[in-house]
Formats: sequence, structure tokens, C-alpha cells
Amino acid sequence: MSPSTRLSVGDQAPAFTLPDAQDKPVSLADYAGRKVIVYFYPAAATPGCTKQACDFRDNLSDLNEAGIDVLGISPDKPAKLAKFIEKEGLTFPLLSDPDRTVLTEWGAFGEKKMYGKTVTGVIRSTFLVDEEGTIEAAQYNVRATGHVAKLRRDLSV
Repeated sequence: MSPSTRLSVGDQAPAFTLPDAQDKPVSLADYAGRKVIVYFYPAAATPGCTKQACDFRDNLSDLNEAGIDVLGISPDKPAKLAKFIEKEGLTFPLLSDPDRTVLTEWGAFGEKKMYGKTVTGVIRSTFLVDEEGTIEAAQYNVRATGHVAKLRRDLSV
């Protein structure tokens, strides 16, 4: 598999429509006119992904007040996402990309280093998309712990 192309600041965010935890379609276009953080994570209910999702949950009201919505995307099926949302009390949409099409288009799926080995998988990544659908921030290989706090500092939220 060839490495996916990475997005950069100023690029147009690739459009998508994916099912949420209730199997309802959610599109990036639904957020036109608002800023949205789109973050990609490997798997619901794993320790790092749980920490990251709970950090977004705990900071959501401040982000929303600053005019920023949050969407999480993983290869998990909607039923697994629904359990994860319920267990952790998550208050923002998680979307399902089981064939990894959107992950690949956003450069969030490909080769990565894990425990010293090169593997193919989800690259934990976060993007800020502006009101016009342009990438305002693109961060790859982010850490699950402390990431939301760093993001808030970067965005002055």
C-alpha cells in the first residue's frame, strides 16, 4: 500500500459522508459555516483512544463556545461506537469508516512506527477545518494524552 498523501494547511478538506453511532449519515458539509476539529483514532475503547475522546468530551463546551465542533473518525462499526459513546458519556459524534476510505484521503491511514516496527494502520491525526472547508491545522502522529490541552493552546481556546 502506498503511503497516503498528507494534508497541509490551506488544502481543501476532502468531503465525506459517514455513518455515526446510530447509523445516520453525517457529512463534513453539515458543518459549513463553523469550524470543526476532525480527529482520527485507531480504535474505540482502547486506553489511548478513550483518554483522547474523554479529553475532547471534557473540553467540548469551551471548544463549542469558541465556535468549534468536534468529530471523531475510526474504522469501528457503528454498534461499537454506540457502546463507546454510552460507556464514556461522549457528547460529540463518532463516525464509522470501516473501509478506511476517508482515513486514507485525509492521510490518516498508512505506514507508522509502533513499538519499533513499521506497521500499516490508523495514524492518530487531528485537523481543524475552517468555516469554508479549508484545513487550518493538520497534525499527524499526535499523542493521545495531553493532545486536547495542546490543541487548545494552539487555538487559543
